[in-house]
Amino acid sequence: MSRPSSSNRTPTKNLMLFSGRAHPVLAQEVAELLEVDLVPTTAYDFANGEIYVRFDESVRGCDAFVIQSHAAPINDAIMEQLIMIDALKRASAKRITVVLPFYGYARQDKKHLGREPISARLMADLFLSAGADRLMTVDLHTAQIQGFFDGPVDHLLAMPILTRHVRSTYGDRPLAVVSPDAGRIKVAESWANALGGAPLAFIHKTRDVNRPNESKANRVVGEVKDRTCILVDDLIDTGGTIVQAAEALMAEGAAEVVVAATHAVFSGPAVDRLKNSVATEVIITNTLPLADAQHFDNLTVLSIAPLFAQAIAAVFEDGSVTSLFKD
Repeated sequence: MSRPSSSNRTPTKNLMLFSGRAHPVLAQEVAELLEVDLVPTTAYDFANGEIYVRFDESVRGCDAFVIQSHAAPINDAIMEQLIMIDALKRASAKRITVVLPFYGYARQDKKHLGREPISARLMADLFLSAGADRLMTVDLHTAQIQGFFDGPVDHLLAMPILTRHVRSTYGDRPLAVVSPDAGRIKVAESWANALGGAPLAFIHKTRDVNRPNESKANRVVGEVKDRTCILVDDLIDTGGTIVQAAEALMAEGAAEVVVAATHAVFSGPAVDRLKNSVATEVIITNTLPLADAQHFDNLTVLSIAPLFAQAIAAVFEDGSVTSLFKD
């Protein structure tokens, strides 16, 4: 897996790992697992906000993997990654794989009202235009986004990492898997199967398309009484939906509620809502960076780095990613 020195002219394959500035800690962890170094990169912002990127060593003929999680300020992270892809293409990288721990604009995957964009599709078009050959991401908001990119997409699942923790911590208790809305029932079914056939429930909720980040939990559908309810979602943004759902479950007689999600967006009041909620534990992965102030006592952060390291190794060696991460 090690990269040959620039003086080595043999035609061996050459894996090079690049990181943007949004989440360097995760990129470094992936690099250590792959036993490679992150390519030294010069990146800075001009006074007017424009971004400059230059790689400090030759990338000609390499198999490039560009890691950037679309963390806030999200548009800066996206633009920096596009510029990095363009720089690699112009410097004659052989293949460019875009590694997206969190895919920005994924929630804008369809039109709810007239004259709206489908921004998730625009994102895929931008990556393709910049020069990307392949996308690698984890737990997209909807699986259909894979079809927006005209090339291979490796859609990884964090569920095995999350369910392993749930089984080891709560496996001796009667469980129920709960979807925060009817639209994510299919994901919850996969969770239920992974947890040994736990019963399934969901929260019936309403949402006003004119009021973003707001919804109302109405009632629980399914048997949750006296059970440890595993409330699963792909991301937590402001925390309103998940906290309301947890309260609804406790009102229906649940023994306790454990929240599990892949992406910790944690916007605005999310941290205060979660740490003061009825949830016994909030389990997330490190697809997005968290400031020290965003950590709280019952928060558990699991590393997604091993998942990406194995997938990158499989792609580099022309192996099967599907066989690695099939649930």
